Amino acid sequence: MTLSADQAVRDIAIENPATVRVFESLGIDYCCGGKRPLREACERAKVPVERALELLAGTNTPPSPEEAARWKDAKLADLAAYIVEQHHAFVRREAPRLEALAGKVAEKHGERNPELSSIRDLFAAIAQELFAHMMKEENLLFPYLSQMESGVLAGEPLPPPFFGSVQNPIARMLAEHDDAGELLAQIRKQAGGFHPPDDACPSYRALYHGLEEFERDLHHHIHLENNILFPRAVNLERDVHVTA
Repeated sequence: MTLSADQAVRDIAIENPATVRVFESLGIDYCCGGKRPLREACERAKVPVERALELLAGTNTPPSPEEAARWKDAKLADLAAYIVEQHHAFVRREAPRLEALAGKVAEKHGERNPELSSIRDLFAAIAQELFAHMMKEENLLFPYLSQMESGVLAGEPLPPPFFGSVQNPIARMLAEHDDAGELLAQIRKQAGGFHPPDDACPSYRALYHGLEEFERDLHHHIHLENNILFPRAVNLERDVHVTA
């Protein structure tokens, strides 16, 4: 894998999934902001691009062909099902727990640490948005992608969706991902990079740990959709129309 400061972050992450951990450790957005060149992403994260390239080079062990092709070549239906089973399930399990924990910690420690109230409110907002977002994907977009793919594989005409091109709901999902990414960035900033005070109680520490895990999972979640599932769906629709 040849690395360059002019490569898009998303392309690096797709070609070698091991680089995702490096991006996370450096605070570089590889999902919502993944179209930016590495150089620009480093400037935004205030990270020397030379340092990023050095760390990324350390992950330059080529993945096995099976791992490299896992989602790039998998059926859209299989990738969508994986997202629902792994990432949607994680949000449904963790969001209520963290929302309750954020409320508890803010109530107990908010007077001394006013940022906790902001974190509580920001997380409540992201949880509400994500639950609505996932319902739209599960009830509308993902079933259509599976239906479209099945029709193409069977050589049948594309089913006519009421929303016109598949690019329309995907554009809405991308915008909502951007909103979620902005909320996550605000939470991280308010939480000081998820480093609790030295005298923080176990609940306080558990909250910050849980928020960081939530952020990590959501970054993977959005990466799979923004950088793999959605572009493949748009290309499939376009190819069918070109050859029709």
